[in-house]
Amino acid sequence: MTKLAHHLGCFLREHLPHERGASANTCDTYAYAFQLLICFAAKRMHTQPSLLEIDQVDAPLILAFLDHLENVRRCSPRTRNARLAAIKSFFRYLEYHDVSCLDQARRIQSYR
Repeated sequence: MTKLAHHLGCFLREHLPHERGASANTCDTYAYAFQLLICFAAKRMHTQPSLLEIDQVDAPLILAFLDHLENVRRCSPRTRNARLAAIKSFFRYLEYHDVSCLDQARRIQSYR
């Protein structure tokens, strides 16, 4: 099992700004999307955010999170889709940095 925190930190601090050339606003938006997701996941799994594993952030959790955004937080479809874009981007990154996540990444990237 791989800790989510390490890969997510590398994605947000190194990959987005330096390798992808994302703006500071984009990096902040992605970081906020993951803050929401990680808090949602930790609460749902009754654990600390720093203890979450990559394999715990699976397809059913992502779907529940997207539903939470729309129905509890009352986010617009545009905002929901922006959060989903951040998640998909992270899992595309994981495909190249942790091959054990290939199948999980494929399933998550198939969402619309």
